[in-house]
Amino acid sequence: MTDNDHARRVFLVGLQNAHAMEKQALSIMQPQVNRLTRYPELSQRLQAHIAETETQISRLDEILDTLGESSSPMKDSLLSAFGSMAALGHVAAGDEVIKNSFANLAFENYEVGAYISLITAARASGESTAIPLLEQSLDEERRMADWVADHIRSVTETFIFLRGTGESAKV
Repeated sequence: MTDNDHARRVFLVGLQNAHAMEKQALSIMQPQVNRLTRYPELSQRLQAHIAETETQISRLDEILDTLGESSSPMKDSLLSAFGSMAALGHVAAGDEVIKNSFANLAFENYEVGAYISLITAARASGESTAIPLLEQSLDEERRMADWVADHIRSVTETFIFLRGTGESAKV
């Protein structure tokens, strides 16, 4: 097996992993957005990122199709289930919205790393036609990570304000 063959295999597995990662992202964000009645700006941004994530999945499908490959239903199902469990993990917390913000920031940065790795593997394997699509997704993930980081302060301030008024600050 040549280095290019190894690089292509890494790239294909990475594409399948990214597809499952994006399915997991949906299973984390969708329950959150349905519960954010007191945080409309956060809800709107999560809704927009859900749409971006669905487009990212389509891009990954397009790349996989072009390569004569497909996503891994097992990986998609497992990571989606893990994402659903992770989303439920903070529901019982009194500061659910704050904990979700921390988790979202971590996950968005994880996705940034995954796309950087995929772009590197695409270059190494000679699959340069995939790079523009992957770069679009990387840019979206970077923007979302930056947005989450920039808004942790306002989410925390809103939480504190609502808590101080005696209103439910949870979601």
